[in-house]
Amino acid sequence: MIATVYGWVLQQAGHDVEFYVRPGRAATYADAVDLDLFDTRRRLWGQRVVERWPVRYRETLKPDHDFDLIVLSVPHHRLPEATAFLAPRVGPATVLVFGNIWTEPLAAIGALPVEQVAWGFPQAGGGFGADGVLRAGLLPSVIFGTLGQPPTDRERAVRQAFREAGLRLKERPDFRGWLWVHFASDAGLFSQGLRVGSLSKLAGAPREFREALLAGRELLPLLEARGVDLRRHRGGVLLFRAPTWLMAPVLAWLTAHVAPLRVNFEAHSDPDAEEPREVCRDTLAEARRLGVAVPRLEAAEPSFARAGKH
Repeated sequence: MIATVYGWVLQQAGHDVEFYVRPGRAATYADAVDLDLFDTRRRLWGQRVVERWPVRYRETLKPDHDFDLIVLSVPHHRLPEATAFLAPRVGPATVLVFGNIWTEPLAAIGALPVEQVAWGFPQAGGGFGADGVLRAGLLPSVIFGTLGQPPTDRERAVRQAFREAGLRLKERPDFRGWLWVHFASDAGLFSQGLRVGSLSKLAGAPREFREALLAGRELLPLLEARGVDLRRHRGGVLLFRAPTWLMAPVLAWLTAHVAPLRVNFEAHSDPDAEEPREVCRDTLAEARRLGVAVPRLEAAEPSFARAGKH
């Protein structure tokens, strides 16, 4: 879903975009994507875009391809499989790793040449409905970061492509720490969403948001145990340190009334979705390994212990 939204954004900016799919899958997909998108790049409350967007698929990727940029946006538990496939086929392209990571970033990319990797994180959310329509919200910014070094020429070129697409850039110098803070935040939200059925049921629900915020707060010591300096991520953890009597009603109101946020939450309505369970399982496993107490995440474990759908 994320790759589709940003593929649309980049194509709108004049880039040629293709999607790699597994062999035999192209014929099962339509030659266009039905979009229902709230685009906030130019308007605070979003401009609704409803269109049928023609797309191109490919089922093979040879090392002598002529792609400049490959956007690798997959769930974190699919990243090893994706990087193993891509490493011998990357050719001269820059690879933008664009999603959640819970392991060491350099280990997460496997055999991909690190000098060809750029690091980023999307600011869009949503999903495909049963009717095949992609309903999503696109925020006006996108996150980029580095692992302690200044951006390389490749990384600056990727940033420029997104800037030219009308997106504002937010830089995170400690990108490793930022990724882990975001992952733990997801675990707090997902754990309570799964507990009540799905993330969509948090939207507009202050009581459920309160429990999600408290679950996230309990994960802050886990981040510190992993070596994250939370002083460098005050903005990322403020949501969990602020009084829940204030933040829970605010989040409930925003997710009920602000269209891009509402669409993002409502799209996560599948009670059998795999990714939220994997996020919660991996976070809980790390807490147990390090001996950090996370009572709310543990209490929610029955809701994510079983496998979801692929």
